[in-house]
Amino acid sequence: MTDVITGVGGRALSPKGVETRQRLVDAAERVFGELGYYDASIVKITEAAGVGQGTFYLYFQSKHEIFDELVHDLNRRIRHAMTASAEKGETRLEQELLGFKGYFEFAENHPGLYRIIRQSAFVSPDAFKWHYDRVSERYTAALRDAVDRHELGPIDPEVAAWALMAVGETIGLRWIVWGDGKVPENVVSELGRIIRAVLEPAE
Repeated sequence: MTDVITGVGGRALSPKGVETRQRLVDAAERVFGELGYYDASIVKITEAAGVGQGTFYLYFQSKHEIFDELVHDLNRRIRHAMTASAEKGETRLEQELLGFKGYFEFAENHPGLYRIIRQSAFVSPDAFKWHYDRVSERYTAALRDAVDRHELGPIDPEVAAWALMAVGETIGLRWIVWGDGKVPENVVSELGRIIRAVLEPAE
């Protein structure tokens, strides 16, 4: 069952309304990513979206509300990108590395991602925590299922999930944000070795 997308006041949106709302969220990603939360404005977001300022208030009540929605939207798209990439693998270990590749590709195509998520820690702590909780819950469940199927060693799925999330995120920070905008293949290969060391059964 598809969730009904609503605007201000809880009114259900038409397909055109859904499209306009998403256009505002996409514009917010560009504006918040380039300027940061405090220098961004509703005027700049509506200009980037190509809509009138009054249109904004049909979908969001404030800059803070659209920022929260942007964090949720990025979270959904990150998880979708990782899942779609991981599904190409035949084993859990293959799926792990492919999932990280999906994340890196997403981050490479969304240069404001790191700035937006990190600012949410100060601007909207609840959204910040929700983002990481949402990713870790799905990740932990997948690792737990793999342990139950004896595909992985006797790991603590929650600890492993958070540890590998930290590794993947900081690799992206080093090579995507502070590097050339792309994670090199040798770095991806080394990440694969780390994943195997964490998850493979001990001999």
